[in-house]
Amino acid sequence: MALYPLLRPLIFALDAERAHLLSLKALAAAPAFAPVQKDPALATQVAGLDFPNPVGLAAGYDKDALAPAQLLGLGFGFVEVGTLTPLPQAGNARPRLFRLAEDQAVINRMGFNNDGLRAAADRLGSRTRRGIVGVNIGANKDSTDRIADYVAGVRTMMGIADYLTINISSPNTPGLRALQDRGALQELLGRVMDARGLGIPPIFLKVAPDLEPADIDDIAAVAIEQGIDGLIVSNTTISRPPLQSRFSSETGGLSGAPLRTLALERLRDFRKATGGALPLIGVGGITSAEDAYARIRAGASLVQLYSALVYEGPGLAKRIATGLKALLARDGFATVAQAVGAE
Repeated sequence: MALYPLLRPLIFALDAERAHLLSLKALAAAPAFAPVQKDPALATQVAGLDFPNPVGLAAGYDKDALAPAQLLGLGFGFVEVGTLTPLPQAGNARPRLFRLAEDQAVINRMGFNNDGLRAAADRLGSRTRRGIVGVNIGANKDSTDRIADYVAGVRTMMGIADYLTINISSPNTPGLRALQDRGALQELLGRVMDARGLGIPPIFLKVAPDLEPADIDDIAAVAIEQGIDGLIVSNTTISRPPLQSRFSSETGGLSGAPLRTLALERLRDFRKATGGALPLIGVGGITSAEDAYARIRAGASLVQLYSALVYEGPGLAKRIATGLKALLARDGFATVAQAVGAE
C-alpha cells in the first residue's frame, strides 16, 4: 500500500483503461486477504444487512465480479460489482476512460461493457460467502424492453447477491436516464419489486446528480411508494465544473473530486425529500475520511468510492475507516448510526 506513490507514475504512463484492467487482473490472481473485521464504532445495519464498516467500493471497478473477495480484503465494508446486463456487450468505442490528473477526476463513457449476468452469477454463486457483495444491474443498449432487462437481472441474481442496485443513472447508455421520469420509474420499480417478491435481497436505486427539484421529489415519492430499500446518491455527472485537464471536453460521466459538492448537495436534497424514510448511500467525490463523514452527517448511512482509488491507491478504504472512527469519537458519537443526519 505504501508503495503506491512510487508506482503511480508507472501506472499513469499506461492508457487509463489498460491500467485498470491490469490492476484488476493482478488483484484477481492474488490470494484474498481476510475481510475487514467488525468494529463496534463503525459497524452499522442497513436494509437488514450488517456492514462491518460503512465504506464501500462503488460499481464500475469490478464489472464482472472477478475479484470481490480480494477487494473486501482491502478494507472495504462492502463491494458492489457491475454494472451487469442480461447479454454480454462490448460497450462504447475506445478510448472511453480518461484520467484528469490535474483535477483528481475521471471521465468515462464505458457504456456498460461486461460479460453478462450469467457469467458473473456463476462466479458469485461459487464464492465463499464472506463479506457483503452487491450487484449493480442495468439494461442492454439495444434492448427493446429495458424494464424486462432489470427484471431479468433481479431474477438471475436473487439468492446470489447480498443486495441489488437498479442503475438507471448512467449517462453512457442513450435514453437510460429517462427511466428516472415518474411514470417510467413507477413501472420499473413495480415490476422489479414484484420479481423480487418477499424482501430478499434488498434493492437500492442509483440516481443521477443532474436532477431538478421536481425530479428529486418524484423519485423520492415513487421509491417510498414502491418499497425499495434505499437510494444511492449519486452517479457520475454530465455537467462540467471548471476543469484544468486537457481531457475536460471529453464526453461521458465525470467523477472524482470535482463531483464532491454536487453529490453532497444532491444527498441533502434526497434526505429532505425522503424525510429520512429511506436509507441513503452517499457517492461522488469522496477522497478522505472528512468527505465520508460529511456525507454521513448529511444523511448517508453508507458511502462508496471508486475514482479516488486511482489517485490515492488501494490503502484508501482502510485510511478512511480509521479516520472516520476518530471523527466520530471527536464529536461524541459511539456509532455511525448516531451521526447519520446529524448536521
